[in-house]
Amino acid sequence: MNREAFESQYADDWGRLGKLLDRLEASGSRRHEPVRAGEFPELYRRVCHHLALARVRRYGTDLEQRLNRLVLRGHHQLYRGRAISWSRIGEFFAAEFPRRVRAEGRLFQLCLVLFFGPLFAMMFFTSQQPELIYTVMDPTAVEGFEEMYDPQTDRDRDAASDVLMFGVYIYNNIGIAFRTFAGGILFGIGSIVILIYNGLAIGSVIGYVDGLGYAATLYPFIVGHGAFELTAIVLAGASGLKLGLSVVAPGRRRRIRALVAAGRDSIRLVYGIVGLLVVAAFIEAFWSSATLVPPEVKYLFGALAWSAVAAYFLLAGRDRGA
Repeated sequence: MNREAFESQYADDWGRLGKLLDRLEASGSRRHEPVRAGEFPELYRRVCHHLALARVRRYGTDLEQRLNRLVLRGHHQLYRGRAISWSRIGEFFAAEFPRRVRAEGRLFQLCLVLFFGPLFAMMFFTSQQPELIYTVMDPTAVEGFEEMYDPQTDRDRDAASDVLMFGVYIYNNIGIAFRTFAGGILFGIGSIVILIYNGLAIGSVIGYVDGLGYAATLYPFIVGHGAFELTAIVLAGASGLKLGLSVVAPGRRRRIRALVAAGRDSIRLVYGIVGLLVVAAFIEAFWSSATLVPPEVKYLFGALAWSAVAAYFLLAGRDRGA
């Protein structure tokens, strides 16, 4: 196809996109845009393809620049950021998030069993037979935990190290939660396997370290942030199972439609899960690792944290119709 035929075939698309962009830019907000749903993204993708073709076929710099300007304007409209609504975020965590968790109560309870059952079982068996830890962890990781919780290890950190570890904890925890959630797409099997494995891994570490006689350094460290971190992992599993069930049992809808609907609901839970993990990472970096805080104070803090998490999910948002 030569340039003339190319322009003749696709000029209408370019003109329509240009007019849509004029309207979007004039409105100043896509929320009030007078544009049919789906029309703009569809046109934008087509024009991106046209630009790629024009470059590959060398139709001329002037045509490339014309299409490139349309694509840049479209990119700005499609991906431009929206102002953060702090009131909406506050409303979500104050009411919507705990209501959504309660709505998935059965899945949450199932995931509690899938996670904490292996965790407590492995805690017991590893405390009796320490070598069991090597069934879920390699020797290098085990040595790292031995050193980490050894009372003779110098655990004093400066403020810069705390900030660095805050980022590390967020990265690691969100990675685990995301894998647990995303595994649900495999008919829910992925989420189940990851939940059970993490329960086994965490339980083995606790049982092994406790068996070494390092309880005085282990429990004060994990008790503070555990309420938020472990709850988030269980919720990630429930969100993943919701995805899996939509594929296994879509009801009267087609599987893809059921999956899309479940994804929309689950992603709202994921927002809250990320919030829990940020809180957990903050506590782990700046409180759990604090060596000057007496263990008794950390235990009290941990008890209050678990009580607060339980009360939040049981009671928050009920005055708004939950």
